[in-house]
Amino acid sequence: MCDLADADVATEETALKVEALTLIGGVDISFIKGNDTLACACLVVLSYPSLQTVYAECTMVHISEPYIAGFLAFREVSHLVDMVNVLKTTRPDLVPQVIMVDGNGLLHHQGFGLASHLSVLISIPTVGVGKTLLMVDGLSKDVITLAERIPLGGGGEMLELRGNSGTLWGMGVCMNAKVTSPIYVSVGSGISLLSAVALVRRCGQFRVPEPVRQADLRSRHYLRMNGYA
Repeated sequence: MCDLADADVATEETALKVEALTLIGGVDISFIKGNDTLACACLVVLSYPSLQTVYAECTMVHISEPYIAGFLAFREVSHLVDMVNVLKTTRPDLVPQVIMVDGNGLLHHQGFGLASHLSVLISIPTVGVGKTLLMVDGLSKDVITLAERIPLGGGGEMLELRGNSGTLWGMGVCMNAKVTSPIYVSVGSGISLLSAVALVRRCGQFRVPEPVRQADLRSRHYLRMNGYA
């Protein structure tokens, strides 16, 4: 059985407490098919634990930085920061206590992915939610397939993402028995892995937790409704 405590970035005194949450954010950026510079960025805020959307904003953004594997944050983070800052100015009552990011945190070649960058720049705790596994510290799909699987309530399961160095980079989480492809949860900043995993598991029954799922759905819908897709 894995010990989540050894991957806690925040101490018990400073870590975000899931039971105290009332608002959770989600961010995602959707690109136009065949265009790697024009995209729609979306920020949503959901009430917790009801997971009802109380705020949603989409905006078209121009991304000038080239894509370089492992440096996604340098392409996307400034646009997400701008959206959060607008929310802080216009609706400070709806600023979330934590934001789920379509991207990685600690689970990254530099140990500091998009979720970590965003958290530092906006001073809000973040959780990285990756859809594909980064090959970090010996991690691979073959290793994950053979890893110890921990049964969860509701028929889902969880598996540790522990590298060759012994570092626990994050957790693979299947939300329920119908979900066979895990998501890869890692700490951005300001929250422990234990709390991040617990929060993700409480955020819906689809493969992706509801805050990120809503940001993805709304950004893609915005592109379609405005003739971009």
